[in-house]
Amino acid sequence: MNGIFLKKLKESLFSVLPITAIVVLINFLTTPMETFSLVSFICGSVFIILGMCLYTLGVDTAMTPIGSHIGSNITKTRKVWYILLMGFILGFIITIAEPDLTVLESQAGIKNLTYIIALGIGLFMLIAILRIVLKIKLKYLLLVLYGALFIIVIFASKEIIPLAFDSGGVTTGPITVPFIIALSSGITGVLGGAGQEDSEFGTIGICSVGPILMVLVIGIISGITPTSENYAQTVYGSVGEILSMYFTHIPEHLLSVLKSLALIILFFIVFQIFALKLNLKTLIKISFGIIYSVLGLALFFTGVNVGFMPTGAYIGGALANLNQWLIIPIGMVVGLFIVFAEPAVHVLAKQVENVTDGVIKERTMLFTLAISMALAVGLAMLRVVTKVNILWIIIPGYALAILLTFFVPEIFTGIAFDSGGVASGPMTATFLLPFAAGAATAISGESGIAETFGVVALVAMTPLLAVQVSGLIYKLKTNRKHRLASGYFADLLAHEGEIIDLSLFTDRQTTRKIIKEGLDDKIKDLKVEIDSLKTELNLKREELSRYLKRKSRLEKEE
Repeated sequence: MNGIFLKKLKESLFSVLPITAIVVLINFLTTPMETFSLVSFICGSVFIILGMCLYTLGVDTAMTPIGSHIGSNITKTRKVWYILLMGFILGFIITIAEPDLTVLESQAGIKNLTYIIALGIGLFMLIAILRIVLKIKLKYLLLVLYGALFIIVIFASKEIIPLAFDSGGVTTGPITVPFIIALSSGITGVLGGAGQEDSEFGTIGICSVGPILMVLVIGIISGITPTSENYAQTVYGSVGEILSMYFTHIPEHLLSVLKSLALIILFFIVFQIFALKLNLKTLIKISFGIIYSVLGLALFFTGVNVGFMPTGAYIGGALANLNQWLIIPIGMVVGLFIVFAEPAVHVLAKQVENVTDGVIKERTMLFTLAISMALAVGLAMLRVVTKVNILWIIIPGYALAILLTFFVPEIFTGIAFDSGGVASGPMTATFLLPFAAGAATAISGESGIAETFGVVALVAMTPLLAVQVSGLIYKLKTNRKHRLASGYFADLLAHEGEIIDLSLFTDRQTTRKIIKEGLDDKIKDLKVEIDSLKTELNLKREELSRYLKRKSRLEKEE
């Protein structure tokens, strides 16, 4: 247990410390904060680090196992109507507990935004499940969904559009993703049939369209628009006042977190009584995981609201007052650090390396994501300065992403659209959004609210392009190999065993070299293919072993 805690603590430190260091550096190089305000920010960093550590530990101990157990139980019935119903209910209740979404709602100032977005996730979970059942190609479904989305955008106000796209990015967070993946994998395994490997990816990408659509529709119907939260820093007179402020907020956020997680806990209890019937040891472990999650989220939100958000807004405003163009390069630097600090980004990069059999290296993928992330944040800050309409960036970006789906292997499309929320982790919602809000207010006053939102949307668009471009490179390299092998040697290999008359060629030495290289490539390709088949066989053996163990556990419980 200690080893796991230290691992989670290390991940949290790497996520938060780079941003903390940048803020401290900017503070001393530009307009310094009050000393106690800086101390409050550092305290906030400590709270966020501890909160993220406990929370991610709770996710691994409770939330992911709950999702796996419920997902397995739902799918084994093989009843499509039941799977659809449970998919909608799960999609709705898990979204309510998403921490990044709570942060976004507090900044947007729109009542019941969380429930609007949760409804979108629930409805589009139905579409994602039907896509697996009906075996619909992901690229065609995405084309239809985003086509409909951009038609609806025509009727929406320019203030609500950035918030709508931000909502799609923040919903795919650390609570939502494990549940959706567990349910999706179970459904694919039971109902997916042939080609199920490709079907395993894409569910999260489909679900993320739901919140965007719902916020746009509600915005059109009701005419609601976001309002910026007041991020004014509290003036402290001592360290005691700072600590008092933090510990005063903890019970408030503790109660809020309990309300958010109550539906998930209640749903699990009902399932445990009537269907799961897990043993006492497993229940105790899950119970501790829930406690970790609750405490972690309470600490996280306290650190965010008391320390991080006011400081982000102050730094953004201070830089904009000094020179409004400074926020663009500073934002890009922060974007770079966010990519390298986010553990989920490293998981994505490793996943791409595995899928491409090492053709696209992990470090190459990380570099690609880092550059594209920096550009995305730079564009977001450019919007704050120039007030350019976000659609001039979003429409070409998504159009290119959809176009790429027709040229890359489908598994890359699934990974890319699933990973939209990977880059837009906790640091994006808790620091970059207030940073943009502070800068927008300093430049344009209250009228700058339209430019505040959209940061998460642009950041979430990054993996869609980066992963698919990597997939295109992989495809081109693979095709080139195959063309060389077939073009130069197909005829020679077709007459295997015959003596090749080298006198037919003008340069015998060059011909020998070409034939040798071709045979070497062919041998290498066959070895790679054999290794791939061995890997696939091992994976199938592991999968069989898991199912046998699961069956054994069920039999013991009976």
